[in-house]
Amino acid sequence: MSATVVLSPRMSGITASPASVLRRRARELRANGRDIIELSSGNLDFPTPAHAIAAAHDAALRGETRYTDVDGTPELKRAVQAALLRDHRLDYRLDEIVITNGSTQALFNALLATLAPADEVIIPAPYWAPYLDQVRLAGGTPVVVPCAQYNGFRLRAEDLQAVISPRTRWVVLNNPVNPSGALYSREDLSEIAAVLLRHPDIWLLADGLYEHIVFNGTPAPTLAEIEPRLKPRTLTVSGLAKSYAMMGWRIGYAAGPSALIREMITIQSQTTSGASSISQAAAVAALDGAQDVLTERAAILRTRRDRFAELLNECAGLSCVPPEGTFYLLVNCAGVIGKHAPDGKAIETDRVFSTYLLEQADVVVFPGEDLGLSPYIRVSFANPSATIEAAARRLKRACDALQ
Repeated sequence: MSATVVLSPRMSGITASPASVLRRRARELRANGRDIIELSSGNLDFPTPAHAIAAAHDAALRGETRYTDVDGTPELKRAVQAALLRDHRLDYRLDEIVITNGSTQALFNALLATLAPADEVIIPAPYWAPYLDQVRLAGGTPVVVPCAQYNGFRLRAEDLQAVISPRTRWVVLNNPVNPSGALYSREDLSEIAAVLLRHPDIWLLADGLYEHIVFNGTPAPTLAEIEPRLKPRTLTVSGLAKSYAMMGWRIGYAAGPSALIREMITIQSQTTSGASSISQAAAVAALDGAQDVLTERAAILRTRRDRFAELLNECAGLSCVPPEGTFYLLVNCAGVIGKHAPDGKAIETDRVFSTYLLEQADVVVFPGEDLGLSPYIRVSFANPSATIEAAARRLKRACDALQ
């Protein structure tokens, strides 16, 4: 007889990351012979830069395969230090920087180190889904602030002010935003900074994972560079997954006040410990090497963005506006809600529509319900042009079949 697993109360309402569930489902269907086009993933189809791979290979041959310091190698911390100064004019000491197993761990370490029961974390919607459950796992309460499409899905200063309470501990600001691709300008951030300056006990978690995937030619600004007075209570988080197509290398980092960084390192020492030594060597090469690859790939993604948006706007019931950053299109599917599939099933929500697209078109998309915004779906244009064209044909056929 198997024992009953008794779960911690903190697991109440916590689910697996929606993105991980979709990736697993796509793999299962492919294994069963289905020709699946996956538009839900955060993977890029670009290769990791060759010089980063070579650096990892050389490090392995030199025997750099042992544990590193929990907070990262000095070489990578110096590379991160230089990148923050180069891209954002932010100057951090090495003891104000920690290397993590992807940016997701940096975010969770910070929340776990700082949240007490009933503490609130303000999260603009649409949002990256794990923000909410990370806050809950750390004992806090997420406070979701809807950001309307008419404001470009950006958080307005007045809406931020309206939800601040005595229990507010953090504000999460992702720039550019996954899933909408919205880009906060320097003016936008200045207005938000003015609100935060009036509330000296609130900290800012600035997530810049997509900072180089922008289509105006410069890295997305982060709040600490816009308003230096907020730097002592800002944690700047980023990583190499998206900018350098190093998703599987699992290297992220955070920079902030040394007192917070120390506690994050303590948590990391008791959980995952240090990041991969070989991945860190590759990350040094990526950050210190030529940065032309960033603008070159952004240009390619912009072309794909424009083409996919054009094709999706030709699908009955769908509409989208090309985003300013990331590699996602947030597609309004209000025009298909209320219609019926050929088998008679009603398309009642974006989740039902996503299931319909998987079953009838072999296309995996991300339902907006999991991102705090309905009725929308999120699709990735970080795919080869041929895949984008094929996906658009399938989506058009599926939309045309609805009645």
